[in-house]
Amino acid sequence: MKFLITIFQDEDGIFIAECPSIPGCVSQGNTEQEAEENIQEAIKECLEVRVEKGMPLTVITREVEVSI
Repeated sequence: MKFLITIFQDEDGIFIAECPSIPGCVSQGNTEQEAEENIQEAIKECLEVRVEKGMPLTVITREVEVSI
């Protein structure tokens, strides 16, 4: 499966990675690369838990346009 992830650097310099289509699936790393590797493992673990609990694997995500 393929997933979109987001990566951003927090105020302490740590890179935070999230998978928006899996609620609560978050990881971190000292570098972008480490955060990306860690979120891949977190995605696997989150999916395993969701399967065990009979939950849908993902939630609906959409792209919306917002005027500012």
